[in-house]
Amino acid sequence: MKFIKRMLFLLFLVIVIAGGILIKQGYDKYQTALREFPLERAVNELREKKKYTVYDDIPKIYFDAVVAVEDRRFYKHNGFDIIGTARAVYNDIRAWELLEGGSTISQQLAKNLYFPQDNTPERKIAEIFMALKIEREYEKKDILELYVNGIYYGSGYYCIYDASVGYFGKKPADMTDDECTLLAGIPNAPSVYSLDVNPDLARQRQKHVIECMKACGYLEGS
Repeated sequence: MKFIKRMLFLLFLVIVIAGGILIKQGYDKYQTALREFPLERAVNELREKKKYTVYDDIPKIYFDAVVAVEDRRFYKHNGFDIIGTARAVYNDIRAWELLEGGSTISQQLAKNLYFPQDNTPERKIAEIFMALKIEREYEKKDILELYVNGIYYGSGYYCIYDASVGYFGKKPADMTDDECTLLAGIPNAPSVYSLDVNPDLARQRQKHVIECMKACGYLEGS
C-alpha cells in the first residue's frame, strides 16, 4: 500500500512539474508573440482589410447563433471558460471521440490572429493568455466583430462579407434569419459544411445551431 501511495505521489509530482513547464513555455510564446506583433497592431491590420464588416452591419441573430453554437457562456467568462472546457472534456470522454473543443470565441480569435498554423501544446497555453488579454482590452461586441471577420467559412471565404456574398449573393446586413443560422454553423468544419460542397450537411448543422439557440434563450422552443 505504501509503495502504491508513493508511486501515485510521484506520478502527481511529475504531472505538476510537466504542467508547470508547459505553462511557462506557453507564457513565453505569448510574450514573444506580443513583442513581435502587439495586439493593437494585429487588431488594426484586421480592421483595415477592404471587406471588413463592422458589428452594426451584421444581423444580431447571426451573433446570437455564433455565441449559442460556439461559446454559450461568452458573455459570462473573461476569455477562458473553465466550466465550458470541463463540459467539453466530459462530453468527449463520454462519446469517446472529439465532439467539442472547449475553446472560447476569444481563444479562437487569439489563435487566428497569432497562431493559425501552430498546433503545439504550448500554443494552447499561449492562446489562453492572449484571450485573457483580448478580453481585458476589448469589449465583447468588438471581439465578436473581429472573430467573424477573421474565420474561415469554406469555399475560399475568409471573412463574413465574402461568405455572405459568395453563398447568398448579398451583403451581411441583408442576410435573412435562415441564412444567418445556416452560415453560423459552417466555421466549425468549413470543408464539411461548405454550402458548395455539402449543402445537406450544412442544413443538418443548422438544425443543431437552432437547437443551441433555443437552449440559450435566443429563440423560443417549439
